[in-house]
Amino acid sequence: MAQVAARWLAIYVPTARTGKNVGMAVQRVDDYLDPFLGARVLREVGPDDLRLYRQHLEGRGLAPRSVRHLLAEARCLFNWAMESGHLDRSPFPRRIMPRIQETPPDRLSDDEVVQLLAIAEPHAFVIRFGLGTGLRWSELVRARPEHVDGAMLVVFQTKSSRLRRVPVAPGLLREILAHDGRLVPFSEGGAGSFNKLVARRSGVDTFHVHQLRHTFACRWLEAGGSLPALQQILGHRSVVTTQHYARLSDESIRLEAVRINGAMGNWRGPAT
Repeated sequence: MAQVAARWLAIYVPTARTGKNVGMAVQRVDDYLDPFLGARVLREVGPDDLRLYRQHLEGRGLAPRSVRHLLAEARCLFNWAMESGHLDRSPFPRRIMPRIQETPPDRLSDDEVVQLLAIAEPHAFVIRFGLGTGLRWSELVRARPEHVDGAMLVVFQTKSSRLRRVPVAPGLLREILAHDGRLVPFSEGGAGSFNKLVARRSGVDTFHVHQLRHTFACRWLEAGGSLPALQQILGHRSVVTTQHYARLSDESIRLEAVRINGAMGNWRGPAT
């Protein structure tokens, strides 16, 4: 298994994933897969071995989402081994993935947005830019004014390695065109320090930059935007990923209930 995993990391992973995700695959093999299955003969690994692998991961206190990622990595490896002729069929069993408790998108409240937009430049511009486009951090830091085409921002080097066009509101578009060079003066690896600085200056202690993307998506749907259009804007391969944003937060449901109940009036029941 260790030898096959090394070949998978050397041949398949670099051609299918970006640099960061290549490193994650290496770490997952080194820290989890190799210690548990590395000494086993590939063709002797069966479904129950993988079920035991799941129990082993859960016994290490890993969160269900982390266990799911590690099992998906193993599934990918076995599928490659089958495709490459090392196996006749994959031993990966059905119904092995842990269930993930669904949670609402980690969006910002309106009050938090106000707090964030009150901080100094250039950080406030980055907040406006993220809220107005839904771009990932890696896309924000690569964006330049010359990427504007009409009222659209052409996004390159995305997570899916595809090009997409993102609509930009007029006010934000003017700000973008007024810049010279890169729009966001931070490095791709600087998201952590950006998060800490913004959280400290704004008072939004739980802030992280990906919340800007979540907030953009939720606001798009709340304003009546379509799910297929949002899928294209966010660059999701599957609409299933985008549908996560259609599941409203408890606060959104509460506010909607207040509005609807107010319009319907109170039900007093028949007079007795």
